[in-house]
Amino acid sequence: MNRFHRSRWFIVGAIVLIVSAVGCAPAAAPATSAPAPTTAAAPATSAPAAQATTAPSSSGSAANTLVIGMDTSDMITLDPGVGYEFTDDLITHNVYETLVKFEGTDLSTIKPGLATSWDIKDAGDHWEVTFHLRSGAKFSSGNPVTADDVVYSFQRVISLNKSPAFLFTDDLGLKTDSIKAADPQTVVISMPKTSSVGDLLSILTFTVGGVVDSKTVKTHEQNGDFGSGWLLDHSAGSGPYVIDHWQKETEVLLTANPNYGGTKPGLSQVLIKHIPEATNQQAALEKGDIDIARNLSPELFAAEKGKPSIQTVAADSTLLVYIGMNATVKPLDNPKVREAIRTAIDYNGIIKDLLGGNAKKVQTIIPSGFLGFNSDTPFQQDVTAAKKLLSDAGQTGNISLDLLVPTGPAPGGVAWSDLAAKVQSDLAKIGVTVNIKQTTQASLLDAYRAQKGQLVMILWGPDFPDPDANVTPFTDYNAKSIAWRNAWNDTAIAAQAHAAALETDPTKRAADYKTITEYVLHNGPYAILYQPLDLFALRANVKGFAWSPIGWMDFSAITK
Repeated sequence: MNRFHRSRWFIVGAIVLIVSAVGCAPAAAPATSAPAPTTAAAPATSAPAAQATTAPSSSGSAANTLVIGMDTSDMITLDPGVGYEFTDDLITHNVYETLVKFEGTDLSTIKPGLATSWDIKDAGDHWEVTFHLRSGAKFSSGNPVTADDVVYSFQRVISLNKSPAFLFTDDLGLKTDSIKAADPQTVVISMPKTSSVGDLLSILTFTVGGVVDSKTVKTHEQNGDFGSGWLLDHSAGSGPYVIDHWQKETEVLLTANPNYGGTKPGLSQVLIKHIPEATNQQAALEKGDIDIARNLSPELFAAEKGKPSIQTVAADSTLLVYIGMNATVKPLDNPKVREAIRTAIDYNGIIKDLLGGNAKKVQTIIPSGFLGFNSDTPFQQDVTAAKKLLSDAGQTGNISLDLLVPTGPAPGGVAWSDLAAKVQSDLAKIGVTVNIKQTTQASLLDAYRAQKGQLVMILWGPDFPDPDANVTPFTDYNAKSIAWRNAWNDTAIAAQAHAAALETDPTKRAADYKTITEYVLHNGPYAILYQPLDLFALRANVKGFAWSPIGWMDFSAITK
């Protein structure tokens, strides 16, 4: 699981302070059928960017329009089969429906989406997962949503082979012929037994699982591009909104989809303004020109607290900030030494004093909010206990270790250097000298991936919302990810992690992860420092805002 894609969490987290994205895993149990929703009658089509005339960026915050100020410079495309950036995901999530979904901030329970139910069959040498589609669902064009559209959408992702395709091909082992339509309302996905059904379901909640209108998209295909040129700034989905226009690094306007089969959106338009500077976002929010500020610094966030016209929200992310300890470097090869280091760190001081409370105390490898999250936090700073652990390990003299640290800000609003200095001070109290080696993130990752770090301070965020997206990297040496980077090869726990990933009973799966995370907590080469929070400021009249740690909000649920 040593993939380039995972580095997006590191890069954006280090630059933007806190950014959430794909996070947790559901259970693979069949879902209860949901009643078919009613649908509207009028068709809708998205307008080309050049024809857009509504809601210009200077229009302020109208009563029927949600206006969001944020940095949109990462946006590459609005095609769900191509996009893999944070702004791409935020927008396409609200334009395209998926077979299954998470609701609101819950990342532990899979709910029906375009599929009312699904069945899992052990077909001998492979899994067969059958999805039964919701009756009456329509695309914005007025075309019905069929199994052929689902098959086309997923095969399209694999054939395009763009940034998100690895989720289907590498993680799930899917090929184009793995997805078939049994009838107009039934889709069957066949996947190898070595892949996790839990991973499949959670990946399908992500925007890569967005279902496109195959009839509409095919009319816009050019030179084998599967319509990606047209979907760059147009839409062909069945979600609550359609794309009106996108003016790069200026604004994106969404309008309500009159053919949407769910609850009618509370607001008819969503305008996302490109405002890269946090201070400009703050000014626009206070003036009333925007309803939501996305990228405020912790200092600006704190400044907005308590103002009568403003509400502040600290939401969960899926990131974990941690220290990795190379298990082959003496004396870190001794589990008691690693336990001593964990015991010496002042986690409360980090969160309260350095981060101003903009983080959760999490010490296990599955973040809060995920299926299988273990809330145990046994490590509080105890210098006496840490010194005894070192003594029991036969360490009577001073220990000197190098700590690799990135440059720039860490998630939560603290500089990496300040966080490292705090850990350096904490460990000095037990006779461990920490030599801080600050370097660029690229150089740090090169050394870490080559197992050349002794202590490494870094962050991790999952590529998709399933606990396996954290547990396998942290436990399986052969996955060539985090366990590999820390030279920790525990074959027994790796086998348990693999078995948990393949478990289809959600209750048993959660229990398995409890056992695994408890073991890694005390035996692994990690000190999890905190889980950062994502900071928002909203106008006081905004209602229904709920930020999913995956990295988006449901625009349709918001009113004002």
